[in-house]
Amino acid sequence: MIKSNDRAFAGRDIRLVGPDGEQVGIVKFEKGVEMAKASGLDVVMVSENSEPPVCRIMDFGKLRYEQKKKIKDQKKHSVAQKVKEIKLRVGIDTHDYGYKTEHAHEFLEKNHKLKITLAFRGREMAHKDMGFQLIEKVIEDLKDVGIPDGTPKLIGRNLCISFSPKGK
Repeated sequence: MIKSNDRAFAGRDIRLVGPDGEQVGIVKFEKGVEMAKASGLDVVMVSENSEPPVCRIMDFGKLRYEQKKKIKDQKKHSVAQKVKEIKLRVGIDTHDYGYKTEHAHEFLEKNHKLKITLAFRGREMAHKDMGFQLIEKVIEDLKDVGIPDGTPKLIGRNLCISFSPKGK
């Protein structure tokens, strides 16, 4: 996008569109700048790839303001995905397990991503198979509201898996 003070197009022909959207025609760049200055506006590049390049007489400051406003509006309407985490242990009690899976259901129903972390302590690392069984049970219990984002991964002393909410 160029403004009327850009001299890279000096001496070249441009297709000019007036401030009201009417076609002025193919004119020299300098003539377009003169017409823009006469109306107190700028020459702004619309399409550089076409032959000849298409320029428009408009207020460049107003254009930049509207572009910033549009970008700000788009950011306002986009929602950042929240990731909720639930931590488990290998020797978790059935009541505690039920309570935590209940919370997992709520998070997934509210369209939050979910990360389940199963922590091993001390000699529990010798019984990793019990941890994988517990994670498989969690996957089975959450299959109606969430989709696992892969397989459980053992990262250090933690066994992790993440879930995405199921589409409605």
